[in-house]
Amino acid sequence: MSLKKDKQKVLGEVFDDERIAGFLVGEPPEGVTRDYYLLERAYRSMKAENFETFVRLFREQNLDLNSQGPDGKTLLARIEEHRQSSDYAAILRAAGAQP
Repeated sequence: MSLKKDKQKVLGEVFDDERIAGFLVGEPPEGVTRDYYLLERAYRSMKAENFETFVRLFREQNLDLNSQGPDGKTLLARIEEHRQSSDYAAILRAAGAQP
């Protein structure tokens, strides 16, 4: 007897430009700057190639890549501590972010 799965496994979501631009909308929790919140949320939600598009759109709106989180660190400074974030850090650096 074989069991058949009733659902296909979803390996990745489609992030078109419209969906990526949707990450530029949102209000942060209390104590977090909006720019930092938007950057961090995109970093946590996207693959590197989508994050690169997000950063381009973020800069086009003159938002601050160097905004600081509640701990006083920029997103670049925080993710440099993560072992598997080198692609994201390179994207931020190329866009002009400072640690």
